[in-house]
Amino acid sequence: MNLFNQLREMKMLLIDDDEWIRNSLILFFEGEGIELKALETAEEGLEELQKISYDIIIVDFRLPGISGLEFLKRIQVTHPQTIKILITAYKDKKLISEALSIGIQDFIEKPFTTKTIEKALSLVIYERQLSQDQSLRSINTYLSEE
Repeated sequence: MNLFNQLREMKMLLIDDDEWIRNSLILFFEGEGIELKALETAEEGLEELQKISYDIIIVDFRLPGISGLEFLKRIQVTHPQTIKILITAYKDKKLISEALSIGIQDFIEKPFTTKTIEKALSLVIYERQLSQDQSLRSINTYLSEE
């Protein structure tokens, strides 16, 4: 299934304090028939997640108030199955290590293009499907041995 067809079936949330990035990505995804909810702060994101669950969350590392990394730490327990992608211009070993430890699946480095976003989404969705397929195979193997 093509990426955009898959994304049409998913709920996506973007949190970025840069209005230009929010508006640009909304227009890009709307042009592909995909709804993207875009918020300015992590605090707004926490409120939103009390009402609606999202399949994919893309969040900027540097935000006013709660950082993107802290936001993702806070939702890890309540939204463990959500695909999490961190946008950052400050990618270093410590950040990568911490981000991976809380379940972030990918990074998007600034500056980025829509192709960068597409590539990241394709990768994480593909990896999720592989993981689910392997889990199903394991379950089927277990059941057939009984």
